[in-house]
Amino acid sequence: MTSTAALQPEPAPIVACTISRDVQNFDLLIEDMETEFGETWGDLSFEDATVFLAQPDSNSLEFVAIAIEEEDEDDIGRVADVIKLAVDKSIKVLVIAEDVSPIALHQLLKLGAEEFVPYPLPDGALHEAIDRMRNPPQRAADVPEELVNKLKATGDRDGVVLPVQGMAGGTGSTTFAVNLAWELANMSGDEPPRVCLLDLDLQFGSTSTYLDLPRREAVYELLSDTSSMDNESFMQALLTFNEKLHVLTAPAEMLPLDIVGQEDIERIIETARTNFDYVVIDMPTSVVHWTETALHAAHVYFGLMELDMRSAQNTLRLTRALKGEELPYEKLRYILNRAPKFTDLTGKSRVKRMAESLDIQIEVQIPDGGKQIVQANDHGVPLAEMAAKNVVRKEIQKLATSLHELTVSEAATG
Repeated sequence: MTSTAALQPEPAPIVACTISRDVQNFDLLIEDMETEFGETWGDLSFEDATVFLAQPDSNSLEFVAIAIEEEDEDDIGRVADVIKLAVDKSIKVLVIAEDVSPIALHQLLKLGAEEFVPYPLPDGALHEAIDRMRNPPQRAADVPEELVNKLKATGDRDGVVLPVQGMAGGTGSTTFAVNLAWELANMSGDEPPRVCLLDLDLQFGSTSTYLDLPRREAVYELLSDTSSMDNESFMQALLTFNEKLHVLTAPAEMLPLDIVGQEDIERIIETARTNFDYVVIDMPTSVVHWTETALHAAHVYFGLMELDMRSAQNTLRLTRALKGEELPYEKLRYILNRAPKFTDLTGKSRVKRMAESLDIQIEVQIPDGGKQIVQANDHGVPLAEMAAKNVVRKEIQKLATSLHELTVSEAATG
């Protein structure tokens, strides 16, 4: 007589698994896993996962969902070990996190986790993450040939570092940075200077918009693992504008400003400095922990401001903060954008009083360039290419010429 046990269907293999300190803290995850996988998923603690992933039974796993919360940051190494084991077995890793710092998430993503979903889970977020892991988007075709950086790394330069920061939103710092970099790249001479523009405004950086350049996944890959970056990989992440200006755009996705640390920024600036004569940096308006890194690396640190109360207050607060931390605030050079016209005596008087009350020197005053500024930015071209006679372009050109002559002079005497 045939055994009834032989008629029982084989249990479906486990294709997914949650790994957490206590999955009961993630009840929404349990519901979504049951919806997605029915009975073909399991749950493990971190200790059990370490053992299970080393066994042949784990070969059927398609992916693991590692759920962590704030308490797990104290033992982030244990989480990292599980991710490494999964990645080594080509098992996809999804991180689900609640109240976990961006720095910890950054570490886990660098280890090979493919997706991140915040907890509580938004509607459909787990399904979408699983779909992306199963059907990764096809990487876009390489950038057009004319945008590919053909400049070779040298590593023998000692470039001038010029960060640019707005003292408030909308003060024109990106417009200034883009056009300053372009003017420097077009300095006349036997050998035009090599100029690199770094967009370190990781959330709202718009140098790619102002120069009509695509945002590339290569930028995120570079930022997420600067420890393995070398001259060649840095140069490959750059795009070329009109064969003269080399640009590291902001990432394609909005990233936390602290996804990079001081060491990351130091490596990027140092690599750029040793391969270019000028490194212009478009900084975020926010002051972050790596602003200090850029300030120390800077030869001149430009602060863009306007003739209004918010710029005055922010300038005063920044100066106090730098002095309080004993940072080199003397590197700051203040530039007044949309300055009063030459004939506006009342406006000139206000500028003088503002500088005196803040105990600063406003070294450059850039008049209002009107609609041509917005039009050039929207068309993705520098002012020199679209509105060469605009007063803003002329002032930036004069400043670039002065900087270049000073650099050449110091190089000759040094």
